[in-house]
Parts: sequence; structure tokens; C-alpha cells
Amino acid sequence: MVHAFDPAGREAIAGKWGWFVALGVLLIMCGGIAFGNLLMATVASVYYVGLIMLIGGLLNLAHAFQVKSWGSVLYWILSGAFYAAAGLFAFINPVLASSVLTFLLAMALIAAGCSRIWVGFRLRPLGGWGWMVIGGLVTLLAGLIIAAGWPVDSLWILGLFLAVDLVMQGLASIAFGVLARG
Repeated sequence: MVHAFDPAGREAIAGKWGWFVALGVLLIMCGGIAFGNLLMATVASVYYVGLIMLIGGLLNLAHAFQVKSWGSVLYWILSGAFYAAAGLFAFINPVLASSVLTFLLAMALIAAGCSRIWVGFRLRPLGGWGWMVIGGLVTLLAGLIIAAGWPVDSLWILGLFLAVDLVMQGLASIAFGVLARG
């Protein structure tokens, strides 16, 4: 196996720099499409989450019959059934599912922001602690903004996150490809 840190690995990556740039351009185009229709991008991301949950639920159900003790079988059946039901729910009603996911996202950002602020203040004797607090404040503010607009913003917020992620990954891929070219 060739590693990127080996001279041969670097040459192999440098020789494929154009593929990274092309991938980046395609990702940015997909992000632009997502920005153009945030509702459809939200539905697409809900379908993705629903598909993953449905597959996970079915795998848990299949695993339930491989477990020997009844207590474990019941656990895996219930776990699989709940996951599969949640996955199906995302397909049956993606708008309501986006509302639930957006609410969970807001709560997670609020909790993460509070945690980062707390950690930042705990690091106060060390240099750079303020950056942790600022990062936590930004995360907390994002969560509060999403929560304040909930449930109406649920129609576009997940699509916006998907669009931003696609564009950022595209830019990163282009930058990597150009810099790897050497």
C-alpha cells in the first residue's frame, strides 16, 4: 500500500490533481443546485437520513434472529423496528421529519455551544481560551436562531446545511488538487 507521505504516494496524488479539481467543480455545482431549491435539498437530506435509518433497522432485525437469548432478541427486534419505522416515517412525511430533525439539530447546537463556552472558561488560564468561548458562542447563536425559526425554517435549514457542505467540500477538493499538483 502506498501512503501519501511516501514520495511515490505524493507523485500518485500529484498525477491525479485534475480529478480532485473536477470533483470540486461538480460538488460546487451540486451545492449551487441545492442553494437554488432549499426545500428539495431538505427533502433529499431527509430521504438520505431515512434510508440510512431504514437500512440500519432492517440490519438490526436480521441480527435479532442471530442472537441466542430471548432478552437480546427482544432488544434487537425493538431497536430494529424503531429504526425502520423512523426511516419509513422520513419517506412517508419528509416535511414533518425535517421539522423533527431541525429541532434536534437546534438542540444539539445549543448543547454543543454551551459545552464549548464552559470548556473555554475552564481553559481560561491558557492562551487561546477566548477562541473556544467565541466558537461556543457562535455555535450557541446558530442553535438559538434555528430554534427561534422552528418549525417554519425546517423547510429550508437542512437544505442550506447540505448546500453549504457541498460547496465547502468542493472548494476544499479544488484547493487540495491545485496544491497537490506541486
